[in-house]
Amino acid sequence: MNWYIDVLKKYAVFKGRARRKEYWIFIVFNMFFSLVLSQADQMLGFYDAKMGIGTLGMIYAAVVFLPTLAVTVRRLHDTDRTGWWALLGVVPLGVIALLILQAFDGTKGDNRFGPDPKADDFSNGDNNGSPKDGTFAG
Repeated sequence: MNWYIDVLKKYAVFKGRARRKEYWIFIVFNMFFSLVLSQADQMLGFYDAKMGIGTLGMIYAAVVFLPTLAVTVRRLHDTDRTGWWALLGVVPLGVIALLILQAFDGTKGDNRFGPDPKADDFSNGDNNGSPKDGTFAG
């Protein structure tokens, strides 16, 4: 849940890099919340079948639009691609291509968009994959 909240805290931060874990956990939580809100919309009678979304879902989508775009751009930066690649999402089948690009591992070490976001996880020197704060680095 911290990964989701951290993305929301960086509401409109388009600079820097986002690791895969940050991106994918945010996306999975978004899908979960959207599903729950869709069910709530249907139960409360707010669901519009023509639009395919209800009032609660629409509000949630509007609130997370900018953070989703920002984490997408930062994720593209991690793979050493410009954020303009996010425009793939507006062309047919472009969302699939964009999701494939998001699946690649980030550039090891610094790149033109900033330092490696995984670098802090392994700075404790024990090289066992555990960050210095004791949480899983995955």
